Amino acid sequence: MSTPTDEQQQGVWLTQEAHDRLRAELDQLVAGRPAMAAEINARREEGDLRENGGYHAAKDEQGKQEARIRQLEDLLRKARVGNAPTTATHAATGTVITIRFQGEEETEKFLLGSREIAGTTGLQVYSPESALGSAILGAAPGSTVTYQAPNGRDITVDVVAVEPFVP
Repeated sequence: MSTPTDEQQQGVWLTQEAHDRLRAELDQLVAGRPAMAAEINARREEGDLRENGGYHAAKDEQGKQEARIRQLEDLLRKARVGNAPTTATHAATGTVITIRFQGEEETEKFLLGSREIAGTTGLQVYSPESALGSAILGAAPGSTVTYQAPNGRDITVDVVAVEPFVP
């Protein structure tokens, strides 16, 4: 049995801009349903469905669109829309984290939040559910955390800074 993550219990944090962008995408996909149904019907009338590539392509496209509609509806239903925290003393959803991988000189800066925000910022976005994101949740600057990468390797990072996200 899986344990619900913090994001599943509290909902996904989104900026108003990201929420509006996703709502517009959902509205556009829903509005396109009649056109997709018409396309499938037109392809169906072309003949034998076993050899009708256009029909199968249209059905595949409809399946992808319907999956994205379900994904967006679920995301928007669970979304917590609002501003990022105005102060940040520890890594939390909606904060910008600067880390340094142990053994390296350079730092990496990213936003801890929903990947759906990625379209509204130039920052790399890590989900709190990712291996790195879940490891640093709650960490303060100066902390060292180790997490297991998907390939099974342990990776240690130093949390250099935590700051509020400014869109």
